[in-house]
Amino acid sequence: MKTIITSILLALVSLTINAQEEKTFTLKVTVNNASTDDGKMVYALNTAETWNKKPYQSTSIEIKDGKAIATFENIPQGEYAVTVLHDKNNNQRMDFADNGMPTEAYGLSNNPMSYGPPQWSEAKFEISENKEIIVRL
Repeated sequence: MKTIITSILLALVSLTINAQEEKTFTLKVTVNNASTDDGKMVYALNTAETWNKKPYQSTSIEIKDGKAIATFENIPQGEYAVTVLHDKNNNQRMDFADNGMPTEAYGLSNNPMSYGPPQWSEAKFEISENKEIIVRL
């Protein structure tokens, strides 16, 4: 009998610990300075491991009156960064001019104003609660 009660208690404690570990959050990302409503706004949520690779989560959102809002759900606590591309021609990639400069607007979380490829260290932020951010293109 003691073995059964002990087993049940251990199972309940294990379920409680797992439930606490699985807490997730929601991130709302707003872009409100698109120059045109053409195309879509492409959002990528990244971890350090997925930075400049396949994103942790991604979505494409229609633009209305220069504004697009993406919501990422079920995000575990941790460090993340967001990249946003105004994909004016809907080809799902950033286009470049012959000189290597982007021809489509883009932005990063924390809105860094740097030249060259985006850096994880400039865009990363902590998720430990539901969060809303604004990304400027």
